[in-house]
Amino acid sequence: MHFVPPHITAMDYAVATIVGAVVIIVWRIRETQTPVTLKKIVIPPLGMATGFCMFLVPPFRIPWLWALVAFLTGAILLAWPLTATTKLHRAGEAIMMKRSQAFLMVIVVLAAVRFFARGYFDKLLTVEQTGALFFILAFGMIVRWRAGMLFAYRALAAHQSLPAAQ
Repeated sequence: MHFVPPHITAMDYAVATIVGAVVIIVWRIRETQTPVTLKKIVIPPLGMATGFCMFLVPPFRIPWLWALVAFLTGAILLAWPLTATTKLHRAGEAIMMKRSQAFLMVIVVLAAVRFFARGYFDKLLTVEQTGALFFILAFGMIVRWRAGMLFAYRALAAHQSLPAAQ
């Protein structure tokens, strides 16, 4: 049983990938204009975790090994460019995210990798299984990226609470 209508084409996936990339770019630009908070770091992966409910529906279920490989690929390989282009710094009393010139290229490359990989996997797996794999891969990316941000944030916040050296 497939949940994706048969009339969805590769062009539809391309448009969805481009729209997703634009949304992430706009979100990231806005994110650099306001102070970083603990909530802003933790809520995105928690909100995304609700997507695991898809596995309650049998067509989305995949073998555990596939899920582990997808998660580790996202967390180890694909999260690296995100963590490398995300730097936090102190601006007075606030902790801010520094905008990276390379971030736009990272998002474009990740979107292209996702689009072409999805085209390949859609030939081998069902659309639901491919969606499940890419969800887990993306979850691995965001968890690693946000965990790195959390550690950097806590280090900067702890540094603020220390008394000034005399």
